Amino acid sequence: MAAPQISTGKPLPAVAVIGTGYWGKNLVRVHHRLGALKLICDKDETALARFRELYPEVEVCLAANDLFVRNDLQAIVIATPAETHFALAQEALLAGKHVYVEKPLALDPTEAEALIALAEERDLVLMVGHLLQYHPVFVEMKRLARTGELGRINYMYSHRLNLGKIRREENILWSFAPHDISMILALAGETPEKVLATGGYYLHSRIADVTTTHLEFASGLRAHIFVSWLHPFKVQQLVVVGDRKMAVFDDTRPWADKLLLYPHEIKWQDNLPVPARAEPERPDIPESEPLLSECENFLACVSEGKAPITDGREGLRVLRVLHAAQRSLDRQRTEGDHAVTLRSCVTAAEDTQAYFVHESAVVDENVSIGEGTRVWHFSHILGGSVIGRNCNIGQNVVVGPDVTIGRGCKIQNNVSVYKGVTLEDEVFCGPSLVFTNVFNPRAHIRRMGVLRPTLVRKGATLGANATIVCGVTIGRYAFVGAGAVVTRNVLDHALVAGNPARRIGWVCECGEKLPEDLSCPVCGAQYRQGEATGLAKVREPSHG
Repeated sequence: MAAPQISTGKPLPAVAVIGTGYWGKNLVRVHHRLGALKLICDKDETALARFRELYPEVEVCLAANDLFVRNDLQAIVIATPAETHFALAQEALLAGKHVYVEKPLALDPTEAEALIALAEERDLVLMVGHLLQYHPVFVEMKRLARTGELGRINYMYSHRLNLGKIRREENILWSFAPHDISMILALAGETPEKVLATGGYYLHSRIADVTTTHLEFASGLRAHIFVSWLHPFKVQQLVVVGDRKMAVFDDTRPWADKLLLYPHEIKWQDNLPVPARAEPERPDIPESEPLLSECENFLACVSEGKAPITDGREGLRVLRVLHAAQRSLDRQRTEGDHAVTLRSCVTAAEDTQAYFVHESAVVDENVSIGEGTRVWHFSHILGGSVIGRNCNIGQNVVVGPDVTIGRGCKIQNNVSVYKGVTLEDEVFCGPSLVFTNVFNPRAHIRRMGVLRPTLVRKGATLGANATIVCGVTIGRYAFVGAGAVVTRNVLDHALVAGNPARRIGWVCECGEKLPEDLSCPVCGAQYRQGEATGLAKVREPSHG
């Protein structure tokens, strides 16, 4: 019997599908329908037994490595969890296979870049499963945008909401938003300059269930994406607002109503804008299954050596926006103000336009550094650390691992901020200040499991050569004198000195030593003394 063919008359490539879960089973179904499916791979033996019954002529296997060495397979379809995409796609490309990988292409832009380079080097197809790019309704919407029928596009927004499917291996942003980002970038024809994301964490403290992502483009175009798996009903809607027509793609409606065009106008009467509403238009779009079109495109590109609509570079553009949105979410959790310039997320190597790192300094992976912060000569920022905006990290400073430093902090030369130490906003650390994190260290005994946390509250000043013994809290706007050894908590606004450090007075928020009446002679602020916390302000400064 002759091999199945595509519309060009060329034989179909033989395809293996790795992963048969929630979406993988659909890729199995469609490739089988197209006559290209040769092998199914999954770790779940029960699932494979079910597919043996459905498709007795198709081979099955448990290990992906078994199919990479097969010469009778030309293409690999990957529908496994996102964290496995890079490794599997890389192995497949190295084995000389064309690759289709479900969204997202990878979890980091540098990984995506590596896959693109590998595919181009070996002249292989690399395609990303951004399904809605192949939906006939979106194809028509994109045509309307490119031909100018919508006019100049001013604004876009998408809502992708449902009750479930709730995941734990990824948050709602990475689960739902890639499709919408892909569509918006395709319609915009440009990359956003800024990305701002906010999220809600209701079922898990670290996995966002609801996110809203705002995109700002150089042309003035704005877009936002609202996704949630805690919504009472299903919504899948993309709205494009042009100055000639407005288009609504609603994938929950019957086929005839999936795309509605509103030729509304804004007319001016007495120097005031007045909307003139019009009845919606319904373009005639032939109905077809988007996944079928997507898989046909992949097979045709493999057979003909063409680039897919959603090739690796398209996947990288989407990934950069996702990466920026995730960083913005992370900043929301640590800083509150979390707008991210997309330039800082182009690769894993941070963009020096967002902040400055001297060429002699070292910044490990999994580090967040706020805009405007400067990291100077021979400093080292270890993994898991978060540094806020507009900080100054002096020469030969070590931060981390897993240290949080707030906004506007200044750390002078030769300071090590070890794990267990937290600096709130606007903390000043003098040169050669010493933090400890183990109370009774021994070189021959590992005691990292008994770290004592140290907290330095907002606005505190820690003098040169001072020592902060672990397990203490330095109060707000406290002042630790040079060379002091702090062995117990320091109250808000307390001035301490000596070994061990003792309170010798009080200081104002502006840094001036306060007289007995606790009224600042410089700024005019007035304080009162509390029983346990130190000073509290009762009158604001008289200037500024």
